[in-house]
Amino acid sequence: MQEITIKDDYIKLGQALKLAGLVSSGVEAKILIQDGLVQVNGEVDDRRGRKLVPGDVFSLEGNDVKVVAL
Repeated sequence: MQEITIKDDYIKLGQALKLAGLVSSGVEAKILIQDGLVQVNGEVDDRRGRKLVPGDVFSLEGNDVKVVAL
């Protein structure tokens, strides 16, 4: 499982997808999230602004990424 490290209290879902390298742009993230292709903690989430905190796991097309604190 891939991990991304954040220094703040949270990161927004769209930003997390970019940081993990799963998308190349915010527009691409927005479309994938709105189409229901992204899961957060095992459930589909269609909110690009969803706040992820350390311990959360998001996934896209079988790529699981865990958010960890710095």
